Amino acid sequence: MLVDLPVFLTSPIYRRWHLHWGATPDEARAPMPGDDRFPTAQFRATRAITIAAPPELVWPWLVQLGCLRAGWYSHDLLDNLGRPSATTIEPALQDLQVGQWVPMSPKPPPTERTAFRVDSFEVDRWLLWTKPDSTWSWQLTPTSDGSTRLVNRIHAVYDWRHRLDASQAVVLMEFGDFAMNRRMMRGIKTRAESLDRNSKG
Repeated sequence: MLVDLPVFLTSPIYRRWHLHWGATPDEARAPMPGDDRFPTAQFRATRAITIAAPPELVWPWLVQLGCLRAGWYSHDLLDNLGRPSATTIEPALQDLQVGQWVPMSPKPPPTERTAFRVDSFEVDRWLLWTKPDSTWSWQLTPTSDGSTRLVNRIHAVYDWRHRLDASQAVVLMEFGDFAMNRRMMRGIKTRAESLDRNSKG
């Protein structure tokens, strides 16, 4: 976590860069599921990474994401109550259903303030989570060499009619999101590529 501390602190300075970290200009402009929900959101970030594994070996790592599920493959002390994120596919967490909670907080039960819900998906292709004030979409695109371009996009609305909630959202998105998101995507990459190597013997 200390390694990423400078990233947390300086994220607002490099906002234009980190909002499109890893994404090509075409990926940053391309439509994704959920774009129509908050077209004027104050925060929109599109990040991407190339994973040397096919989409079907990346998808399971997305399905099981969530606090006190498989974790977020990021800073476990901050986002998973110190519980280590999974390094294997958890069969019990692979039954993806529309309406399913994706907890962001360890506090039970999950609510619309503390968790996303699975809105819609196409297996091995894309996944959309939603909250009343934000969306988080994932897209998996196979490449000609058998790899996957993993793109995620977040829209967040700062509703200043609720100042405390909006202030918390600003701190989270403007300071914390990039460092956590980048580490998570790298964590997915490491896990999926390891699974791909193991599947090939």
